[in-house]
Amino acid sequence: GRHSLHGSELAHHIVDVLVDRQAADVVMLDLTSLSAFTDYFVIATADNERQLNALIDAVDRACNAIEPPVAVRREGEAEGGWVLLDLGGVIAHLFSLEQRARYNLEGLWAKAQEVVRVQ
Repeated sequence: GRHSLHGSELAHHIVDVLVDRQAADVVMLDLTSLSAFTDYFVIATADNERQLNALIDAVDRACNAIEPPVAVRREGEAEGGWVLLDLGGVIAHLFSLEQRARYNLEGLWAKAQEVVRVQ
């Protein structure tokens, strides 16, 4: 039978979903050896609030389409320019350009291994 995607597979899937939706500078970081709370970060930038909402929606739909569905816990609002989507083993951070630069997650997690980067 079909099974839920885990860790790396789920993270790669989310990268594909975001790239399909024209997210900019999509990065997947492997935190398996660094973090107790999640295994992978996927970080992406949206051009504007409307696109940010479209990206959230796309991730939601992708997670619902997986068997069994992956629960999405969301923090933040598109107007604030940073939305965190917690998928368990994967956390997706969706930013406006300005907030992406301000928070510099890649810098904070500089020891993480960059698995994928799609500019």
